[in-house]
This record gives sequence, structure tokens and C-alpha cells, in this order.
Amino acid sequence: MRQFENRAYTWASLITDYTKTRQVMKRQQKLMNTQTTAVLPRTSPEAQGVHSAAIQNFIAATAQQQLELHSLMLLRHGNVIAEGWWAPYGPDVPHLLHSVSKSFTSTAIGLAVSEGRLSIDDPVVSFFPEAASAVVSESLAALRVRHLLSMSTGQVTDSSLNRHNNPDPDWISVFLRTPFSHAPGTHFMYNSGASYMLSAIIQKVTGQRLIDYLRPRLFDPLGIDGQWDVSPQGINMGGWGLSVTTEAIARFGQLYLQQGQWNGQQILPAAWIALATARHIDNAETPFNPDSDWQQGYGFQFWRCRFDSFRGDGAFGQFCLVMPDKQAVIAITASVEDMQAVLNLVWVHLRAGMVDAALSPSPDADRLRDTLSHLHIDPPKEPTLSPLARSQSGMRYQLAANPLGLSNLQIDFEATSARIRLGTAAGDHVFVCSYGESNQWAMGTLPLFPHSPKVAASGRWTRADRFEITLRYYETTIIYTLCCQFSNGKIVLSIESRYRLLMTQYEIMGTQSA
Repeated sequence: MRQFENRAYTWASLITDYTKTRQVMKRQQKLMNTQTTAVLPRTSPEAQGVHSAAIQNFIAATAQQQLELHSLMLLRHGNVIAEGWWAPYGPDVPHLLHSVSKSFTSTAIGLAVSEGRLSIDDPVVSFFPEAASAVVSESLAALRVRHLLSMSTGQVTDSSLNRHNNPDPDWISVFLRTPFSHAPGTHFMYNSGASYMLSAIIQKVTGQRLIDYLRPRLFDPLGIDGQWDVSPQGINMGGWGLSVTTEAIARFGQLYLQQGQWNGQQILPAAWIALATARHIDNAETPFNPDSDWQQGYGFQFWRCRFDSFRGDGAFGQFCLVMPDKQAVIAITASVEDMQAVLNLVWVHLRAGMVDAALSPSPDADRLRDTLSHLHIDPPKEPTLSPLARSQSGMRYQLAANPLGLSNLQIDFEATSARIRLGTAAGDHVFVCSYGESNQWAMGTLPLFPHSPKVAASGRWTRADRFEITLRYYETTIIYTLCCQFSNGKIVLSIESRYRLLMTQYEIMGTQSA
């Protein structure tokens, strides 16, 4: 009987997999057909009134300030005039957007409003009566969809910040129970929990996840494909978790610049564009800093910027920046801590390099093309060799119990690379990291830490007893460093991220296996 059940399950799995594969193939074919009619034209910067030297100077300035960009795409008058990716990042590789996701969520609300599915003045609690407490406070009763959109809920804290530590998987109830310190609509507080609620509302009124609702209305017409993380309740995150390519970001910004029109069709109402990108709440701090692009006001999941511009932005330097007066869109992915520094360079170099009329062809355009085609992020170089490499090669270490579930570690040191084997309850994960004078990123997969398993790896000896592995998850902003320190049949494995916000530092002891 059990054999029959297993066989039935296998056939059911095959049918399900086949069905999903067919659905993915159909969507990809539809996307390909769409892209053939939605390709953004390419031309030189000078043809659209932009000095190539200004773009070159922007790239040089980011390098000088050690601002790690992953991609750059600059559009003017609907034309791509500059595009580049810092290897191992690439044009066809999706990138985690973090909070740029919020602007896509706002767009879904605008579409749902235009279809009569909801109003921005609807009470939030009216969508989730089953999740609200028996006694609804005056502030919660006054909370409207528009307050979610403008980050003016009046709540004390962002309910999303405790999602990893909160045992309650019902994020809607957690949000509705979050205390209020201000009347809704009177006070700005950046609140990703509010964005999650917008996604939950879309799912409630349409019966579809946010990304599925957007596909035929936004993604397919613009030739965009994407993935969006979901909560324990099966709801797209809304405020974060969307991954798309750099060109998808640029197309999205161009749609907003074109007042919702795309290929002769009105994809999104122009009235919503104006409403979503207008200033709805003051977010200035005391004292006010006029040079801060985080104190210019906030719209509906869009930031207002200096120079009457607006943007969607995400942690560590993801930008969809729209400059209506210059008819320009800038898409950037990055891994930086000082996001204002990136915007400052945009204003100083890129915006300042734009003029009203076409410019004469310039040899600077050829130099810029060469620069853009050779962008790369170098892996850490090997400062020294170690005599331990030979004796430690192939040694297997049993690791002490740890929150990551790593059980053992083995490194095989070879001439120009090392093969790393990390054991878990699910089995061993093997990847290669290159090293040496001509160190290059070794591409592979390692499904241990972030939601994307694709990794570029590099290794080096930083001391005679210390081997360091850099893991760059190139569909995200995440970069991990694994340090292996060897000593008398023991190992200390230290794991940390570049940004402490993303992961707690771990130190795991290990003992050589018999």
C-alpha cells in the first residue's frame, strides 16, 4: 500500500511539476513577445544632450569614494544613453530591490483604485475585521489606506522590524495591534509594516498575490519578470523582497516619467502618477537639512528629492530616480551604506551634465563605452601563501552546534582554488573559491544564507593560519566573509556580513575528525 502511495505521490508530483513548467514557459514566451515590441532604444549621451564626460566623472567619483555600485542605467528622453554592470553582476541577473519594492506596491494600489476595487479613504480595519481585536481604538478606526501609503500611520514602531523575533506569524494582526502615538495622517514614520498591509489589502480585494495582480497589468506590458518574497501568511512582502533586473527598474521609472503611458497604451492613470509622487507628509528633521534627499517630503511610497525629482529607493543603494524637468531616469543597484553620497554624485555629475539640446559627437563617448564595458569588482587579493595549505587540505572538521545548522567543514586546497564542503542536515554544499595573483570570482550556488543561492566566491590567506572566504550573493546586496582559523587540530569558523543589519556574527568551533 505504501509503495502505491509513494508511486501516486510521484506521479502527482510529476504532473504538478509539468504544469508549473508549462506555465513558466508560457509566461517566458509572452514576456519575450512583449520585449520585442518594448525594447528601449539605445543612443549616445551626446545625442540626447548629455556630456559623456559627466557620466565618466560620476563613475570615477563613486570609485574614489569607495561606493560599491552594482549597476547603472541612465535614460534621457526615453533612450538608454549609458548602461553598465560591475562584474560579477550582470544585465540579465535580477537584483534584490529592498524598499524600491514599495513603489511597485503603490502602483498596484493605484491600479486597484482605477478598477474600483478600493478607495484610498477606506478604513484599513474594514479589510481585516477578523484580525482586529474586539475593541478597535479610535486611532485604528481612523487609519485609512492613504495613511499606509504616506507612512503617516501614527504608530509608535514599525511592526516589520520584529518579524524575525516575533513568534506570531500573523503579521496583519501584529500590525493592527501596534500602538499609536499620533493621530493618523499627522506624523511621518518610515514603516515597512504599512507597505506589507498594502500588499495584504491587494490580496484581499483581488484574491491574488500582489505580484500576480501586477503581472498582466504592469510587468507583462513593460517586459518585466520578477520574483517577490512572501510572508508566513503567503502574502508578498510589499515593502521589500522584490527582485528584478536593472532595466526593469529603468522601465518602471520611464513609465512614471511618461505619465503612465507605454507603447501607446495608458498602463497606469496619469492622475495616480501625479498623486503618488506628490508630497503628502512632511518628513523634515530638526534642524532641517536642505541638502538631504530624505527631508524633502514623502509621497505614496515614493520619496521626494531635491530639484523637484522623486524616487523609489532601497537599502544599501537601490534607486529608481526620476527627474521630470530633465526628462531623465536613473536606475542604480549597489551595496553602500551612505546612500546620500550616491545621490550627491548624481546631482553633481549626471544632472549637471544634462543640457537642453543635442551635443556634437565626442570622443568621450567612445571612452565611456569602453569604461562601461569593463566595469568589475575585484575579489580580495591574496597577500600571502601558507604552508598550512598542504597539511590542512582534505581535513574534515566537526562543528559545534550552531544556529546556522552547519555540521562539518572540509577544504581541499588546490593550486589556484579551494573546494569548500559545508555539511548540513540536508546534505553537503560544495562550492569553489578561486585565489592567486589572478584571482577571479568563482561562480556557483550555495543555498545557506540568503533567499538567492547564486554566489561568487573568492579565497585568500590573510595569515599563515587564517584562510578567508568571501561570498558575494550577486542577486542581492549580501556579502559574507567566512574566516577559518586553524590551530592544532581545531578550527574556529567566523561568519559575518558586511552589514550587521543583515545577520548576527557567528563564531563556530570545530574539531578535526578522526
